[in-house]
Order: sequence, then structure tokens, then C-alpha cells
Amino acid sequence: MTAARMDEIKWNEQGLIPAVVQDAASKDVLMTAWMNRESLARTLETGETHFWSRSRQELWHKGATSGNVQRVQSIAYDCDGDTLLVQVHPAGPACHTGSYTCFFNDLAAGDKPEADASAAGSDRFAMLGKLETVIAQRDLERPEGSYTTYLFEKGIDKILKKVGEETAEVIIAAKNKDNDELRYEVSDLIFHLMVLLREAKLPLDDVMRELDRRHLKKG
Repeated sequence: MTAARMDEIKWNEQGLIPAVVQDAASKDVLMTAWMNRESLARTLETGETHFWSRSRQELWHKGATSGNVQRVQSIAYDCDGDTLLVQVHPAGPACHTGSYTCFFNDLAAGDKPEADASAAGSDRFAMLGKLETVIAQRDLERPEGSYTTYLFEKGIDKILKKVGEETAEVIIAAKNKDNDELRYEVSDLIFHLMVLLREAKLPLDDVMRELDRRHLKKG
């Protein structure tokens, strides 16, 4: 962000602007905080988020003590210039409670049952978005006893080994002409592929865009 762009931001009377921090891969909102000119400049300079504490009246570097830093991918401001959207690759949970996101308390309780939502024509692939969020949570929170935690802690070689194994099992199920087995094994493969995407910091959205690009090209 250039100095000219900085001047387009509408700071409030305290010289602050709210910053919404979003996981660049899963697109989940992680937290909100305040920035002033100095913290924004420090963020741009270092590539890691810095904020202004209104209670302590000082700058603070996210993850300076916990190690849960947030590496910035992009920063944008809204149409009114009074809110920032900061997309990051987090190195750990965003919340001081140890949760992946600060937004884990549900307020609204008016969701329709899944059957009704399906009948209303809701997104058939919404489960992939939910799965991406859960995998991101496991990556950053690392709950003990979780299989996903185990995969991330073992690292890329273990994840790739599982992708290879699940691919072979999908092939065997298809050759056996057993759709129950095939459904089960394809589900395993999709899960492990999404763990791989998270490990590689490649958003599922990018894969969707690539498929769309190919479709448009062929069209």
C-alpha cells in the first residue's frame, strides 16, 4: 500500500481503523482488531500483522509471545475506506483461548434442518467448505488424539503417502464395481487431498477457479 493509498483510508477520531483478519486459505474470519498508521506501516514493512491496543495504548505484534504470528498475504479496504480486510496465513490459533478463530460463539439459532436446506436448493458442496474449516482448525489448534493433528505433525511425506494409498483404494473399489466401497474410499481420498491443500497453503477456491478456467476455455 502506497502513501497515497494510505491517505484514502478514513481513520476514526482516534486515528484508528478496524481490521478484519481472514484465513487466506479457508476464508474463515479469525479475529478483528484495530490499526493506526504506525501499526499498518509496521504490518506492511514486516509482512506480519501488527495492531494498536486501545486498552494498553501501545502497538502489539500478533504472535510475539505465543508464536502464533500471521503472515500477511493481502490487505484491502472497503468501499467506504473505513475497514481493512487482512488475509493471512496463520502460524497458530488466532484466539487467546487457543481456538482457531475468535468467532466460535453461535448467536443465531434459526438454521433449517439439512433436509429442508437441501430441498430449498442450497449449495450441494457446502460440506467441502465445512471440511476445509475443520481441517484448518485442526492444523492450528492441534487437539490431542485427532487423526488430522497426527497427519500435520507427521508432515508432508506422511500426507502424500496417505493420498497415494487412498488413490489406490479408490481404484480397487472401482474395479470391484462396489459403489458402497467406492463412496467410502472416495470420501477418504477427498479428505486427504484437502489436508494436502492445507499443508501446501493452497485454498480450495484456487482449485475451483482452475476448474472454472478450464471449463470456460473449452466452452
